[in-house]
Amino acid sequence: MKNFTRRQFTTTLAGTAAAAIASSSFSRVALAQMASASLLRFPPNFLWGCATASYQIEGAVHEDGRKPSVWDTFSHTPGKTFQGETGDVADNSYHLYKEDVQLLKNLGVTGYRFSISWSRVFPDGTGQPNEKGIAYYQRVVDELLKNNIAPYITLFHWDLPQALPGGWQSRDTAKAFADYAGYISRQLSDRVTHFFTTNEFVCFTDLGYKTGRFAPGMKLPAAEVNQIRHHAILAHGMAVQAIRANAKATPQVGLAENATVFVPVIESKEHIEAARRATREGNAPFLTAVMEGKYTDGYLHHAGANAPKVEPGDMEIISTPLDFVGLNVYTPEYVRADSSPAGYAVEQRQTSYPHMFSDWLYIGPEVIYWAVRNVSDIWKPKALYITENGCSADDVVTSDGRVEDTDRVMYLRNHLTHLHRAASEGYPIKGYFLWSLMDNYEWADGYSKRFGIHYVDFKTQQRTPKLSAEWYREVISRNAVE
Repeated sequence: MKNFTRRQFTTTLAGTAAAAIASSSFSRVALAQMASASLLRFPPNFLWGCATASYQIEGAVHEDGRKPSVWDTFSHTPGKTFQGETGDVADNSYHLYKEDVQLLKNLGVTGYRFSISWSRVFPDGTGQPNEKGIAYYQRVVDELLKNNIAPYITLFHWDLPQALPGGWQSRDTAKAFADYAGYISRQLSDRVTHFFTTNEFVCFTDLGYKTGRFAPGMKLPAAEVNQIRHHAILAHGMAVQAIRANAKATPQVGLAENATVFVPVIESKEHIEAARRATREGNAPFLTAVMEGKYTDGYLHHAGANAPKVEPGDMEIISTPLDFVGLNVYTPEYVRADSSPAGYAVEQRQTSYPHMFSDWLYIGPEVIYWAVRNVSDIWKPKALYITENGCSADDVVTSDGRVEDTDRVMYLRNHLTHLHRAASEGYPIKGYFLWSLMDNYEWADGYSKRFGIHYVDFKTQQRTPKLSAEWYREVISRNAVE
């Protein structure tokens, strides 16, 4: 008998159904069964969620004892963000969190990934905690649990307390982060089971200290940047240990990382192996070091005299075993095998390559499958979550108050189809957090790029579900994508 792929099988079913309609030989029940068979179902208990970050949604930057983060300072510096826009108000979720939890409930999600503002809890980065700050997050957690939504907490999503001397240039910041992580664990681990240490190393190290595009807006030489990278992953490892040491119940601890995803140009043995090689080397300063407890020879050779200074015991802390790995997945890099010492070459994108509204967000939905597969094949984590996936769109409100974001639905549908492939092949993918619950402050892009599935009128703070919210609600209710 001919071997059918999953896609060929679905196509055959669709063709059979079409023929039956033409001959009027199928009952409505049979047609419904055919429609059901075409669904790509996810495993039982698969977690569906949404994600946000503190500085992007909370606002209330001067309330209840919070002090500035580096993003407060950066966004108030002329010329650093789109039209000088800041997160001073953002979505005002500090005051509207109950309304936002209802948005989640109406979607039917079972998890919500959000971050804690370090400078809201420790206004000076260290020292005495701010009771009003931690009380806010306790209220958010309680509201989520009351609505049967599991809180998934990220401890650091770029908003470093401005008061910390030297920022990530200082090794002391890693210790301060561990102390903060331990405090959060003591305060919330009776109700929260899943903690992410950091979000996207490259965005608060390289983009903050190398290119200057993000806070704190510095452009430092290679040796200093490499040392900053090392402090960041050291902070992660120290935080993993601190969370576990201070937890009231056994926690699940991991990180959320936008690892560069390398996709083989053709699914053949040599190109798949090239993608694996590229994954290890292309993520050498961050995920590879965390998962392997060492810097690759290639990274150290390339850095030369600029390699980070590693103290005894650092790599053991950095590689503290994780309960899960979170992957933020948006856009691919395509690779092919070649005869170079590296064994691979990264393809250059043609000028015609399509992207979403953000010019960096190139479309390649197979990226989500290869993100899961590459990480799983190389490092074999116990569990994986997609901790961010979504896209910007040029959303327009119609005269009758609707937002028909068909391009976002296209993007999400195609990615979830490829994520289903990973699940069906047995990779340990446990859940998916869509970015984002609602339009919010998009860092240096200000409010010019909308990633949410709820439209936010930033003048009135009114939230309106987009077509994509309706579509995602249907995916969740079915635990399947068509």
